[in-house]
Amino acid sequence: MTASAKRPIVKPFLDPDTETWSYVVYDRSGGSAAVVDAVLDFDAPSGHTSHEGADRIIDFVRGEDLTVEWILETHAHADHLSAAPYIREKLGGKIAIGDHIRQVQTIFREVFNLEKQFLVDGSQFDHLFHDGDTFSIGELEGRVIYSPGHTPADMAWLIGDALFVGDTLFLPDVGSARCDFPGGDARILYRSVKNLLELPEETRMFMCHDYPPEGEREHQCETTVGEQRRSNIHLRDGISENEFVKMRTERDATLGMPRLIIPSIQVNIRAGQMPPAEDNGVVYLKVPVNTLT
Repeated sequence: MTASAKRPIVKPFLDPDTETWSYVVYDRSGGSAAVVDAVLDFDAPSGHTSHEGADRIIDFVRGEDLTVEWILETHAHADHLSAAPYIREKLGGKIAIGDHIRQVQTIFREVFNLEKQFLVDGSQFDHLFHDGDTFSIGELEGRVIYSPGHTPADMAWLIGDALFVGDTLFLPDVGSARCDFPGGDARILYRSVKNLLELPEETRMFMCHDYPPEGEREHQCETTVGEQRRSNIHLRDGISENEFVKMRTERDATLGMPRLIIPSIQVNIRAGQMPPAEDNGVVYLKVPVNTLT
């Protein structure tokens, strides 16, 4: 079930503040690349943005003389702001996400009472992928796998033997993503993960986040389908759907909201763009009071 015999080169970048992994996926030096889940630096107390993390990606791409064809988002993240527009401005490429982003846009347009001009058709992105679509990155072939549950819009990107799972799954000792955001569903997540774990055992899996057990290890980004099936604490072989749903529902009830969910969602459903400036020329992000639980 791998998408291509060509083995991609994967360069990971960790954003320590949000414990997010971004990636440059490419076929060869001097060849073609995709950027996956790039992070915009955001200081919540001041509302200040910066580009140190994205600039590290840009420097690497330029150093390898790569042509960026795609800037891929696994979903509309709730824990960091996307740097996709900045990457596109500096390097080119098309910003893409799964077509179910329209459902997420519809939900959060109401939550944030967004301006009437905000469209819920996904047109803020350069391209919307559908489940089963294929795409090229130079000599590499990619395939799109719809993987809802964490949110209604999650997509996994299978590029050669490398699978980028977003927040659908974490490393084996961390387990699985929460499912209590609007449109999330633990039962659907279980089925999405089991679908991904039907890939060959040697398939490399790259996480969007890692939350290492305190003091036990450094941040890591890569595992395999086989290792997940043997060892994932929430979703290894032998754990039933009902067992997972019970565990996930009880666990999610204890979790607080991500620190950056309010600014992140407002920006990420716009493909990383900020809301339009108001009549004083200033951009504002809203805080809905007593709305998100």
